[in-house]
Amino acid sequence: MALACHACNQIKGSQTAAEFGYPDIQAQDRKPLKDAAMMNATRWRLYEQLKATGLPVEGGSGGRTKKQRIAHGLPKEHYYDALCVGESTPDRFTSVPAYVQVWTAKGRGHRQLCGTDAYGFPIRHRSRRKAHCGFQTGDLVRAVVPQGKYAGTWTGRVLVRATGFFDISVQGKRVAQGIAYKHCRILQRNGGWTVEQKTVSA
Repeated sequence: MALACHACNQIKGSQTAAEFGYPDIQAQDRKPLKDAAMMNATRWRLYEQLKATGLPVEGGSGGRTKKQRIAHGLPKEHYYDALCVGESTPDRFTSVPAYVQVWTAKGRGHRQLCGTDAYGFPIRHRSRRKAHCGFQTGDLVRAVVPQGKYAGTWTGRVLVRATGFFDISVQGKRVAQGIAYKHCRILQRNGGWTVEQKTVSA
């Protein structure tokens, strides 16, 4: 649902937003708002818990945050909203970082005994061991591959196999497959989270 004035709504008639010339609004149709729902359910509880610590905590309304973000000419992003919350927002920002860190909970594994297809039927065996050749799925690695299809340097999350030939993924996409373990070096052990850098929107 989107707001529209009476005159525009009459002109639009029974056309969809895309047919009326606003495909960007049509693209938002039925978009889930699970993140907003989660924040609405927890934000005041979180605020009260932080205030109880005695530390200086400042809050602000969504309307004020949006007004200050627009006044600074910043695009709609969660990290810019965090920058513009409350009365203490400065009149101008002297510097904005080039990257933000995106933390995603990935867990530390599971107890699945076999791989399944789309219908839930078993199609492959799962090893009982989590670690192979000193590596575990989720470890952050750097692989220097001297030759072959994936020759070059790759840094990302590793997916291990008992064969010793691993896959490397970056932001959830497999960028290199079948990389021998001897070409990999661990940068950080799996802690249940992935931390990736995202370029800040201009």
